[in-house]
Amino acid sequence: MQAEIEQLFDNKPAVYTDEHFQLFAAFKAELNGGRVRAAEPCPAAPTGWRVNAWVKKGILLGLRMGSIVDMSIDSARQPFFDKHTVPVKQFSESSGVRIVPGGSSIRDGSYVGRGVICMPPMYINVGAYVGEGTMVDSHALVGSCAQVGKNCHISAASQIGGVIEPVGAMPVIVEDEVLVGGNCGIYEGTVVKRRAVLGTGTILNRSTPVYDLVTNTVHKAQDDEPLVIPEEAVVIAGSRAITHGPGKDWGISVYTPVIVKYRDTKTDAKIQLEDLLR
Repeated sequence: MQAEIEQLFDNKPAVYTDEHFQLFAAFKAELNGGRVRAAEPCPAAPTGWRVNAWVKKGILLGLRMGSIVDMSIDSARQPFFDKHTVPVKQFSESSGVRIVPGGSSIRDGSYVGRGVICMPPMYINVGAYVGEGTMVDSHALVGSCAQVGKNCHISAASQIGGVIEPVGAMPVIVEDEVLVGGNCGIYEGTVVKRRAVLGTGTILNRSTPVYDLVTNTVHKAQDDEPLVIPEEAVVIAGSRAITHGPGKDWGISVYTPVIVKYRDTKTDAKIQLEDLLR
């Protein structure tokens, strides 16, 4: 399948045939089942993850192949139009996914594990992977190709940014048992390791270093590696004073995330309260 996807992606035909659409349908079934992923664990990689560029090519191929069609339930009252190759994902009771009524949407070609809870309105985009037992809260986004582990809580209004292009770029990774607080944003291929906690309003990206007050280190993205948040780190939104120039004279500080501690029994006790929602 990989060779066929890459061949079709690199050599656009004049017309897409039934065989091409069957190939994409088979590829999408693998995405839906979690058997192929835009990124997957790799112990040999510095971040513990590797990108599967061909999977991203397959997703882009499906968007390229698709025609815009009417996807409205009631076109007169609430019209929707999208590519016919990536409709809304279909679920049944046997899926074991709890989708609370109220305007949520999950795109086909994404993996949503058993026990996932979707609080309205939230959105999971094509190519995303959401592991078993995770809660995606109201107004939260799991972007295209983002990878979220098991038993996480993506709190209200948080954004797990998607990275579909360039195809070789690492998507955002959130490992198992991570708590992402409300109004957080994780972008540009950041990797949040297992059991980390992000306090309300924490923003993580390639441009902003993270200051670790516990280990006296600074975590930064490198030229070829993303920002990595260590296991069990508790990160909050902080500020750093400008130390020279007009910024110093004016008393200006800039935003920076700060690791204030690593998880302990007190942290775990607070997070256990989330289980009541499940």
